[in-house]
Amino acid sequence: MVELCSLSPAFSISFVFLCIKIIMNGFFHIPKAKNEPVYDYAPGSAQRENLVASLNRLRSEIHDIPMYINGQEVRTGVTTDVFPPHDLSHKIAQFHKGTAEHAKQAIEAALIAKESWESMPWEQRAAIFLKAADLFATKYRYDINAVTMLAQSKNAYQAEIDAVCELVDFLRFNVQYMAEIYNEQPSENSPGIWNRVEYRPLEGFVFAVTPFNFTAIAGNLPTSAAIMGNVVVWKPADTQIYSANLLMKVFREAGLPNGVINLIYGDGPEIGDVVFNHPDLSGLHFTGSTKVFRHMWKTIGENIAKYRSYPRIVGETGGKDFILAHPSSDQKALVAAIIRGAFEFQGQKCSAASRVYIPQSIWPNIKENLISELKTIKVGPTEDFTNFVNAVIDERAFDKIAGYIDQAKKDGVEVIFGGGYDKSKGYFIEPTVLLAKDARYTTMCEEIFGPVLTIHVYEDAEWNNMFKLVDSTSEYALTGAIFSQDRNAIAEATWALRNSAGNFYVNDKPTGAVVGQQPFGGGRGSGTNDKAGAKVNLLRWTSQRTIKETFNPPVDYRYPFLG
Repeated sequence: MVELCSLSPAFSISFVFLCIKIIMNGFFHIPKAKNEPVYDYAPGSAQRENLVASLNRLRSEIHDIPMYINGQEVRTGVTTDVFPPHDLSHKIAQFHKGTAEHAKQAIEAALIAKESWESMPWEQRAAIFLKAADLFATKYRYDINAVTMLAQSKNAYQAEIDAVCELVDFLRFNVQYMAEIYNEQPSENSPGIWNRVEYRPLEGFVFAVTPFNFTAIAGNLPTSAAIMGNVVVWKPADTQIYSANLLMKVFREAGLPNGVINLIYGDGPEIGDVVFNHPDLSGLHFTGSTKVFRHMWKTIGENIAKYRSYPRIVGETGGKDFILAHPSSDQKALVAAIIRGAFEFQGQKCSAASRVYIPQSIWPNIKENLISELKTIKVGPTEDFTNFVNAVIDERAFDKIAGYIDQAKKDGVEVIFGGGYDKSKGYFIEPTVLLAKDARYTTMCEEIFGPVLTIHVYEDAEWNNMFKLVDSTSEYALTGAIFSQDRNAIAEATWALRNSAGNFYVNDKPTGAVVGQQPFGGGRGSGTNDKAGAKVNLLRWTSQRTIKETFNPPVDYRYPFLG
């Protein structure tokens, strides 16, 4: 055996990689992905006790959150304080803001790490993210829940289905999808020829921009690209940095090499100016507002000649999601779907029900039951598990949402429930239901991203005319739902609204997509519909190379027809 100590450092590294590839030869089978079970945190349960303990511990600490560039913790001394949106007097952290220079350093670190990362055997990359999934599901389950509850004001159940279950599902299913992609090979080979396809990572770096509202999305956008061998510069929303910090710590504990994912904070335009002018930008993985995404796309288009290759652009953006009820609807199920769809996590889901169309014949009963149920809802901090609705994310969001409510009142729109708000202690807005006679009133058309629902009541005879109205009311096409017990009505709506929502629900709320069950994404103003939680999304982070190997190549240019 060759003595490594006698070799040059560069040769030694190459030799080690060669040995790994030789030793690890095999067609490896990934553990079959299954959806992570959801804990219910019922009173008296051990899960609830553990979560409360994490909440209490984290509330007693003030974290000093660095950026992570090339595996190093970077602190600039320019800090921003972090407070729970529901408890504005209680500081839980501060994070160090970066500049354009840190964006340059992050890109450089990513490109330096690129060769060793993309040449690492794929099963080794798989093992890192499978380990991360297990860490989130076990050792860090209560902590990742708690940071999401504190910094994003999610109640225990909403945090559980997001920060634990969906995050773990993304990691496990994406590894499985990676293996399935690599296994997709040409089915035919001519005699003496072997055809195969290699799925290469993109040639430069991927820029991941993540939102505040889902910890799972913040974990998925950078890792889905990294799983396929790409290197990443990751910028989360400022209001999600507290959770992002724990995500990054766990990825590193799982064995993620330095420089593969670099986590930076800072002013969006300043960071973007560096990223979008860099010749090695190979992809953008984005979740956020439609306006910001369009600006990024435009910038990439204007800079297209600067890039080594055409960047892959993947985005999931806004929504103005609907529920369309038929006279045959199960009324109890409809009321439950309206409340859950519109007011879970304060309506701060891109999939949240925001406009509802109800036939006149069932409206009186729906109205009575809806108001009766809404009166039972409590609003307050996440640490009180009896609160269904918590705070909206920040003052900017609070003011925007309150502005819609105030304008509706000025315009004479009937407020049938709620309408109150208060930011003296936290950014609290009551679940608010508006009744709009005008089906194209502002709050039926524009994304509000808060606990405001607008209902339009239509005449039963207008059922067939509702499809065009629903389809044309907003620029978005993310999620939508139909409620009916009439199969013909379901079939009509499913067909007529086929382009109105990328995720369409029958007799269910338009939220709560599960990885491996309902791949998520929409079109039109809602994004590129490269479904998160599906194999198609991972394909966007690869560049195929077809290899044809001929074992007995021709030695004469002449074809038989020339005879």
